[in-house]
Amino acid sequence: MHFLLFYDVSEDYLERRSQFRAEHLALAWEFVDRGKLLLGGALAEPVDQAVLLFLADSPSEVEEFVRRDPYVIHGLVTRWRLREWKTVAGAHASNPIRP
Repeated sequence: MHFLLFYDVSEDYLERRSQFRAEHLALAWEFVDRGKLLLGGALAEPVDQAVLLFLADSPSEVEEFVRRDPYVIHGLVTRWRLREWKTVAGAHASNPIRP
């Protein structure tokens, strides 16, 4: 199943992220290496949110990422939301439907 993780970030996110970025990216690449995180990054102009795309068997796998994320732990993420994404088109769709 695909899951989208949405982060709302603090107003001072850009100023504060450098002190936690290496740890955050190490966690992200750990999940990439485990085959769970497919893509992730901040939205631009304005940098007020980030979106991460996971391939996981259950939401608990993504929630593990959130619990361990230094951006969440240190308050750079002010709110997060997790949504299952029912993908039906594309090479990596979890439930491909062709006409």
